[in-house]
Amino acid sequence: MTSVVLAVPESRAAGLADELEIEGIRVVAVVSPAQLLPLPPGIDAAVVAATRGTLTHEIVTACDRAGVRLVPLGDGDARVLARYGLAASLAADATGWEVATALAADHPETTKRESSPPHRVTVVWGPAGAPGRSTVAIQLAVELTRVGRRTALVDADTVAPSLALLLGLGDEAPGIAAACRRAELGALDAEELTRLSAVLETSAGDVEVLGGINRPSRWPELAADRLRATLRVCRTWSEETVVDVSSAFDADDEATFDLAGPRRHAATMAALQEADAIVAIASADPLGISRFIREHAELRRLTDPVPVSVVVNRVRSGPLGFDARGQVRRTLERLAGITAVEFLPFDQRAADAALLHARPMADLTPRSALVSGVRRLVASRLSSPAAPSMAAPAAAPTGDSSRGSSRGARRPQPAREAQGG
Repeated sequence: MTSVVLAVPESRAAGLADELEIEGIRVVAVVSPAQLLPLPPGIDAAVVAATRGTLTHEIVTACDRAGVRLVPLGDGDARVLARYGLAASLAADATGWEVATALAADHPETTKRESSPPHRVTVVWGPAGAPGRSTVAIQLAVELTRVGRRTALVDADTVAPSLALLLGLGDEAPGIAAACRRAELGALDAEELTRLSAVLETSAGDVEVLGGINRPSRWPELAADRLRATLRVCRTWSEETVVDVSSAFDADDEATFDLAGPRRHAATMAALQEADAIVAIASADPLGISRFIREHAELRRLTDPVPVSVVVNRVRSGPLGFDARGQVRRTLERLAGITAVEFLPFDQRAADAALLHARPMADLTPRSALVSGVRRLVASRLSSPAAPSMAAPAAAPTGDSSRGSSRGARRPQPAREAQGG
């Protein structure tokens, strides 16, 4: 027999409890929505009022850990329900048999959430020269949403923030700056992040967006400690947090600037060091590859042991001639010890459409080669907890895309890649 606890308004609780008993469902307890925690032992589900006060992160997390189904009742906020991966709420006056039907229904989302990887922060970085950081970050967020992960997109670029403008959201929303201020006060939680974010509706589902600062002069608002605290709360807010950052590290500016003062690019360093994984973008041209190689060694020194996935963007034959991928692969292996590289093709038509309509490429040009490339990247590296680029840092294998190794140990890898095309 299914056992449930009711956390609905008192005016409905008694009648619903009687109706559920008739349907063969045992009501273990009837509590007020504010007194649901701690959960009564031995229950299979909780029928709760679909309000922000009841559907909190603490309650949803406690139910997930205990394997307790949540059945929302009443006119709930669709954004809150979607954020926690809950099914649409039943009517406030739903009868006992309707609740029983919902309890008996098979919800594949429950299985998916229980077997899904832990919540992660992925930082998208690249050297100066616009290699496509923001474009890749947007597409990663969309494709992670498509595979069923609740995803947030954060603009932590203190030099040229662009996500809000690229997505047509405007730059007047509070966004990441407000979140950092709240984090410094200790007042930031998952509900507050939902309030501060903007919802981007995509073909894959909704993506929460924390827009960047609307003027570069506001960079002190994204201080390192503030941003670290914000990203830690993001792990409780979303299953996947994709962060777009600027290119500059300025890791050694303590030697030339006031130690007590804010640092111009501290947000980039804070995000990289707080990340669970880094996607490093290089532009497929001689200048872009040269810049990437120069910066890559410093990136690894500052962020080790965080796993880094190297992605070469805008691959085309024009600036590199015949066998562009082979030339890039051999150059990165010879000069930087990078043996695993992902390639994204150049698709000017898709890029122009995205700029014109201020929408993700996947919504406008779903057959784009670039969209397909990002989708493969997510499928092979970002969607699985065992993938090298997204595994826990301590578990990263020696073949990580940017760790390097002896020349003898590296030699078989390109051969295997060549065989796989």
